[in-house]
Amino acid sequence: MPLNIELPDLIIGLILGLMTLFFIVRIVLTWYPQIDLKQFPWILVAIPTEPFLIPLRKIVPPIGGVDITPIIWVGLFSLIREMLLGQQGLLTMMH
Repeated sequence: MPLNIELPDLIIGLILGLMTLFFIVRIVLTWYPQIDLKQFPWILVAIPTEPFLIPLRKIVPPIGGVDITPIIWVGLFSLIREMLLGQQGLLTMMH
């Protein structure tokens, strides 16, 4: 059975999946505080994620000195992707 994926759904899925991947990389990078996020190649991950992290850091303080905001965003982007494109997702049900 061929997959019937429309272009907007594909683009939304790719963007949400890529953002989830970027935040997972940010989580891993928190284990290495000596890494400068302003240098290549790390800036490629920092540029798209930092606008999401800055406002959330004002609401959610570090727990035990650990910034948990990337973990929250991984959960949110995964939830949004599932709600839109999952088996029972809104965009899936519209087709």
